[in-house]
Amino acid sequence: MNSHTDLNATVARPSRKPLAAALATVLAATAFPGITQAQEQPQRRGSASLLEEVVVTARKREEGSQDVPLSITAFGADQIEALKVRDLTSLSVGMPNVALDDVGTTRGTANFSIRGLGISASIPSIDPTVGVFVNGVYLGVNNGIIFDVFDLESIEVLRGPQGVLFGRNVTGGAILMNTKKPGEEFEGQARFAADGGGDGGMNYYAMGTFGGPVTDTLGLKLTAYYNEDEGYFRREAFEPNGVTAEDVGAVEQTMIRPTLVWTPTDMSELVVRYEYTDISGDGAVAQSHTNGRGEPGAFVNFDRESFGNSNDFIGYQNIETDFLTVEYNQGVSLGDGTVTAIYGWRESTSESGSDIDGQPVWAFHSAAWLDTEQDSLELRYNGQFGDFNFTTGAYWFENNLGYHERRNLAGAPVGNLAPAVIQDGGGLYGVETLGLFVSGDYDLTDRLTLTAGLRYTDEEKYGDIASLAANQSAGIGFDAEGNPTYAFDFRCNLVDSSEGFMTCPFDFNGKDDWQTWSPKVGASYALTDESQIYGHWSRGFRSGGYNLRNTTPAFTPEAFDEEQVDNFELGYKSQQSWGRLNAAFFYTQVEDMQREINFADPDAGVVQIIRNSADATLWGVELDGTFALSDNLLMMASFGYIDSSYDDVFFDLNGDGVVDGLDKSLGLPRAPEVTYSLGFNYDMELGSWGYATARINYAYRDEVFFTDNNLGFINEQDILDAGLDVYSNNGNWVFSLYGRNMLDTVKHGGDTQLSPTLAGVPTGGTFSPLMRGQTYGAEVTFNF
Repeated sequence: MNSHTDLNATVARPSRKPLAAALATVLAATAFPGITQAQEQPQRRGSASLLEEVVVTARKREEGSQDVPLSITAFGADQIEALKVRDLTSLSVGMPNVALDDVGTTRGTANFSIRGLGISASIPSIDPTVGVFVNGVYLGVNNGIIFDVFDLESIEVLRGPQGVLFGRNVTGGAILMNTKKPGEEFEGQARFAADGGGDGGMNYYAMGTFGGPVTDTLGLKLTAYYNEDEGYFRREAFEPNGVTAEDVGAVEQTMIRPTLVWTPTDMSELVVRYEYTDISGDGAVAQSHTNGRGEPGAFVNFDRESFGNSNDFIGYQNIETDFLTVEYNQGVSLGDGTVTAIYGWRESTSESGSDIDGQPVWAFHSAAWLDTEQDSLELRYNGQFGDFNFTTGAYWFENNLGYHERRNLAGAPVGNLAPAVIQDGGGLYGVETLGLFVSGDYDLTDRLTLTAGLRYTDEEKYGDIASLAANQSAGIGFDAEGNPTYAFDFRCNLVDSSEGFMTCPFDFNGKDDWQTWSPKVGASYALTDESQIYGHWSRGFRSGGYNLRNTTPAFTPEAFDEEQVDNFELGYKSQQSWGRLNAAFFYTQVEDMQREINFADPDAGVVQIIRNSADATLWGVELDGTFALSDNLLMMASFGYIDSSYDDVFFDLNGDGVVDGLDKSLGLPRAPEVTYSLGFNYDMELGSWGYATARINYAYRDEVFFTDNNLGFINEQDILDAGLDVYSNNGNWVFSLYGRNMLDTVKHGGDTQLSPTLAGVPTGGTFSPLMRGQTYGAEVTFNF
C-alpha cells in the first residue's frame, strides 16, 4: 500500500467543522442523547470487538496484528474497554508465557517476565528483560511504570527478543502502549467506578476525556483520571506492641494528559502529549510467612495462602512524574515513505518507606529516594520500493538517576523510638546509548517474504556508588529533646539534601561501555490469504551495568557484563471467518545471564548481588485463539509451556560456598512451566433499549521461583474474572458489574527470605508484599 495513503489515513485529522458547531454537538449530547454521534455510529458488541484485528506498530509501521510474523498479543481500544483493563497487571495472567507482575517493594515497580526471562528486584539500576514503550518512548527504569491507564488506543505485547527495532533490554519481549489522539468529531467520555472485596476499605475511580477539532488543522484532547483507594487490606492488631487494626494499602492517584495534533498538510502530522501523574499512599503491605528454610516469622507468622499482615510501620510512597512526547510524521516522495521523529522526556521523583521485616515489631524498616530524568530521540524512515519494504533509523537515549536507600534497623531494643543501627547508601547512575538500525522485508514471490535486520548499539554507563555497609551509624543515644544521636554517626543522603545530612562518600566509581550488533534473519510464507507460517533467528542484548544497592563489602559493586540472548522461532497465524488461531515454538539460548541474587543476612537484612551467573536454555510453545461459536457466543483460549534449565553455572546460587551441580539443578526464577486461560463472551439483546455482554475468564499460572536459591517462590495463580456490561442502543450509556480474582487467590509480588535474627532482633519468615485478592465492583460510563 502507498505510504502516503497510509499517513493520510492514519493521521487523526480534525474535521473541517468550526469550534462553535463542535460545542453545539456537546450540548446536544447532554440535552438530547438520542441524536448524538454515538448513535450515528452503532456501538460494537463486546464479542465483536474481541474478534477485530488490531492495528499494531510492532515493526515500526502500521499493520494488522495477524499480518505481522511475530508472536504478539494485541488489544485495541474497544478490547481494552471490554476487558476492563485498569493497568498492565490486569493482564498479568492470561497470555501464554507472559507474567506482568508488580514486585510490590515500592508501588508500580515492574518485574515483568516473558518466556521465562524476567527480573526479581526493585533496584533502579537493573535493566528489564521486557521493555515498556509508551507512545514510542522507552521507559528507562522499572520503578514507577505500572500505573493506572485510561483512554488507550492499544496495548501490544511482543514475545521474544526485539533487538533490531527496539534496541537493548527487550530480550524477553516488549510492551507497546499508545494513548488516543483527538478524533474527527468532538466527543467525550465520563466514567465512575467503585469496587472492593478485601477486609479493608473501598476503591473509587473517576475519569473523563474530551476532545476533537478546534480548527481545520488542529485537534485538542484532555484526559483526566482520579483514583482514591481507602486500602484493600486490613492490618491485624498486635497488642503487645500497640499495633492496632487498621485499613492499609491506601493510595491516591491523579493523572492529567493533554494531547495536541496538528496536521498542517495532508502529508504531515505533529503530535504532542504531556502527562502529569501524582501518586501518594501507604507503603508495601508485607506478609511474613514460613520461609524456604522452614523458619516462621518470630512474632507473627501467617498462612501464605491468606492475606494476613501485621506491620508496625504502615509506610508511605509519593511519586510525581512529568512525561512529554513529541512525534512528527512527514510523508516523502522517496519510496512513497514516511519520516518519523519521536522525542521523549520523562522526569520522576519518588520517596518511599516500607516495613521489610513483616513483623509488628521494629526490626527492619526502609526508606528510599529516587530521582530520574531521561531524554530520547528516534529518527527513522520507512518506505516501499516495489517488493521491498525498508526501515532504517537512529536512536539516542540518555538517563540519569540518583538513588538513596536507608535501612533503619533494630528499633525494638530502644522502645521503637529510633533505629539502633542505620545503614545509608545508593549511588548516582548514568546511561547514554546510540543505536543505528536497518530492517527490510522482500517479497520474493506473492507468498514468500524474506526478512533481515541489523542494529548497532554503543552504550556507556557510569556508576558512583556508596555501599550501605560503609555508612553504618551505631551507638544510639538521645539528646535533651529526645532526638536520637549516634556515637558512630555516618548518616548521609545522596538525593535529599533537606535532611541536613552530608552527601554519602563514594567507595566505588566505575565507568564502562559496550558495543553490540543485534541481527535478525527470517522468512514468512502465506499459506492462504488468511494464514501464514514464519520462522526467524534473532539476537538481543541486556545492558551491562552497576548495582546501586551494594550491601556487603564481601562483594564489590563491580560492573556486570551484558547478557546475550539468541532466539529461534517458528510460528503459525490464521485469521478466519470463525475467528483466529496462532501458534509458536521457540528455542532460546542465554549467555552470561544476569541475576539479582538475593539472600538473607543477619546484619544487613537482605543482600542483593548482581552478577553474570549462568548460561541457560529455554524452549517452549504458545497457542492462543479466539473463536466465534455462534453469532452471540465467543470463546478465547491460550496455552503456554516453558522448559528452562541451566547449561552452566559460574556463581554460587544456593549460597553453600561452592559452585557445583546443586547450583546447576536449580530452577530459573520467573519461569512458569505452564500457563493457560479459557474465557467466554456472550451478547444478549435487550429489546429497544440496548444489549448486554456477559463475560467469564479463567486463567492459570504455575508456581514460580522468586529467589535464585529457590527458597522463595510465588504461589500458583488461579484467576477467575467475570463481568456484565449493559449498553444503550444510542451508545451513550454503559452500566457494568465486574469481579476480578473471584477465587481470592493470594499473590505476592516477591518472597524475600529473612534471617532468624536481624541486628539482634528476632525476625525470621519472609518479606512478601501482598497484591489485591477478590474484587467486586460497579461502573457507569457516559459517552457524548
